[in-house]
Amino acid sequence: MSAPQGILKGQSMTQPPYFNEQHYSWSKNCMKNYIQTDDYELWMIIENGPLIPKKATEDGKFVPKKPQEFNADDFKMMEKNEKAKKLLYFGLRPDEYTRIS
Repeated sequence: MSAPQGILKGQSMTQPPYFNEQHYSWSKNCMKNYIQTDDYELWMIIENGPLIPKKATEDGKFVPKKPQEFNADDFKMMEKNEKAKKLLYFGLRPDEYTRIS
């Protein structure tokens, strides 16, 4: 089976696949598979939104922590958010990034 027209054969296994708007479904599935095989939790962040470090208040509600309140686990959580964004950004060519930013 050959790749859709405009898709490069033998694209890198270490870099995210580039988005191709002419073959949206194909590009979406390639990116989804690439991210899930790298780190499934990253795909969950992309699907459900970023992880937000929270703390309990005196009345039992949870509110977002201020950055100066972060601990080591919170920083790991924030790194996961940024890694998910990085993979999505690196899958865009400069003209596509400009158009959506």
